[in-house]
Amino acid sequence: MALEFRGVEKQFGNDKSGTEVLTAVKDINFTVKRGEFVSVVGPSGCGKSTILSMTAGLYKPTKGEVLVSGETVVGPNSHVGFMLQKDLLLPWRSIVKNVEFGLEARGVPARARRERAMAELERCHLKGFENHYPYQLSGGMRQRAALARTLAIDPDIILLDEPFSALDAQTKLLIQNSFAKTIQDAGITTLLITHDLSEAVIMSDRVLVLSERPGTIIHELSVDIPDRGQPLARRQVPQVHGYAAQIFDLLKLNERAA
Repeated sequence: MALEFRGVEKQFGNDKSGTEVLTAVKDINFTVKRGEFVSVVGPSGCGKSTILSMTAGLYKPTKGEVLVSGETVVGPNSHVGFMLQKDLLLPWRSIVKNVEFGLEARGVPARARRERAMAELERCHLKGFENHYPYQLSGGMRQRAALARTLAIDPDIILLDEPFSALDAQTKLLIQNSFAKTIQDAGITTLLITHDLSEAVIMSDRVLVLSERPGTIIHELSVDIPDRGQPLARRQVPQVHGYAAQIFDLLKLNERAA
């Protein structure tokens, strides 16, 4: 398995010091196969981002174990690539130098990292923009550059934390499609955090539904729709609305809106 959570619980605070103990997630058990795309949805504050942070090694579980590529996660590691809502491109570096950044930090020689960066820019449809600076690119192009930077380090898993939420509606649809095809072609395992239920369905092989805090997995939904690498085509399939409605009911959104 590329990723495995075994009986994971995460608490913040310390009752010994007098601070309130907050349990973010508990009894988290799931696996993600190599090359699989899994989304995590749930109410705000239910621990979705905590799950991503533990996968990345930024937090240690209070209980249980997180494994990436069969190894227990004990801290930040090179197996995992992380993308956030903001692209976090360095404004003083050209696009190709931004893509090279992670390779440079790993001590990859200049020629090798430039070849790798150019290959990833081409894969992300940014060939010809390598000498531009972030301010010269649109929001969607900047996110593709951030994806190229993430792919350049050859991670076993990519973690996506609401990467499309800041984009306008039309750009969001196009970038979802671009990301999905690029990630599928690369064969990389992916974990996506999103509040958009339709997005979770059209992007994923499976969707994990979390309860309110402390977050636990209340349902695991397998998405039986072909062409995972083509979210725009998937969006036209009638079953998408049925899957999204099922998640809507599981989250009891009607009751919470009343």
